[in-house]
Amino acid sequence: MNVFERYESNVRGYCRTWPVVFDKALNAKQWDVDGNEYIDFFSGAGVLNFGHNNLKIRQAMIDYLESGGVTHSLDMYSRSKREFIERFVNVILKPRGLDYKLQFTGPTGTNVVEAALKLARKVTGRRNVVAFTDGFHGMTLGALACTGNQKFHQAAGVELNNVIRVPFDGYLGDGVDTLEPLRRALQDTSSGITPPAAFILETIQAEGGINVASKEWLQQVQQLAREHGSLLIVDDIQASVGRTGHYFSFENLGIEPDLICMAKGIGGYGTPMGVLLIKPELDVWEPGEHTGTFRGQNLSFVAGAAALDYFENDDFLAEVKRKGAITEERLVEMIERANVDIELRGCGMMHGLDMVTGEKAAAVVASAFEQNLIIPTCGPNGRVVKVMPPLTIEDDVLEEGLARLEKAILSL
Repeated sequence: MNVFERYESNVRGYCRTWPVVFDKALNAKQWDVDGNEYIDFFSGAGVLNFGHNNLKIRQAMIDYLESGGVTHSLDMYSRSKREFIERFVNVILKPRGLDYKLQFTGPTGTNVVEAALKLARKVTGRRNVVAFTDGFHGMTLGALACTGNQKFHQAAGVELNNVIRVPFDGYLGDGVDTLEPLRRALQDTSSGITPPAAFILETIQAEGGINVASKEWLQQVQQLAREHGSLLIVDDIQASVGRTGHYFSFENLGIEPDLICMAKGIGGYGTPMGVLLIKPELDVWEPGEHTGTFRGQNLSFVAGAAALDYFENDDFLAEVKRKGAITEERLVEMIERANVDIELRGCGMMHGLDMVTGEKAAAVVASAFEQNLIIPTCGPNGRVVKVMPPLTIEDDVLEEGLARLEKAILSL
């Protein structure tokens, strides 16, 4: 560990929770340099939907590299980019009756959010954006302004402006219409609140604590946006690419966003890719108006195209729903046996156990790691234990990971 302690910045975080040096990985397992085996319920914060070192995707990348395929191309045309676009349109968009253009931004989620915010402001000529409590949208300044976390805000070093913060669905309790104050203010020309450029939201707030918005609430947000000429931006960076049992998290919720932010799992192999989906009539960028050195990530195009094979029919998503149901059933059983208050939230293969306090959640994570289970926390003060294994996890590995989690919970 000495080289990390001596030379890597103090900003490092996850390694403090799981203080070992990892060496190898395959699907839902990792091994450290001493050969100890771990089950992964973290999935690279949603990057590794198809597991570590997915053999099929890896072979596609190896074949591409051995063929001498171009690896870096900015926004120049390449064979791998063409094949990814064609695959994405034919496998994902057309079967769902969706029509979007693809903008490849810098390779992280926050890059995509920045592009979405800029484009929304350019389209509407407005500055303010509505964001929601407990939302997480990234760490660069525009995205950070829309993020709710106070600790992250304090690290910005500058004021974070042009955001109207509104309570997320359920934030004020069951049955409370969190949109009503904003709805009334936007109807009142003396309220001092003008129509925003956009509403940005996650249908499931992943880092915010696995808060799941209702179908009715999301439709009301879309209606409010439409009434006032605002764009609807769905940040689907962590909840898409099959995580909920649908490719997009909003598919069965009766909304159609103007802009969709995607990153993490869309790269297929853990290789970085950021994509902003834009309704064609909103693509008003001037050439080169928003750029990024690594927006032509060709290995990610190759890996991402190979990963789309999982969605050529409904079999894979049916498996996600089946494993998600197994996970939820086991989590309910754990809660019934536990001696502490726990609230279960989530859907598909994305669940959260609200332990009420960050201390209890941290204790569960630490106990789980003693049993070689890698599982993170999220939510306010880290009070929610997040259960998010790879979508490709084998049934026996899933069961073993859940058994280790149960031991950790019952040890409190």
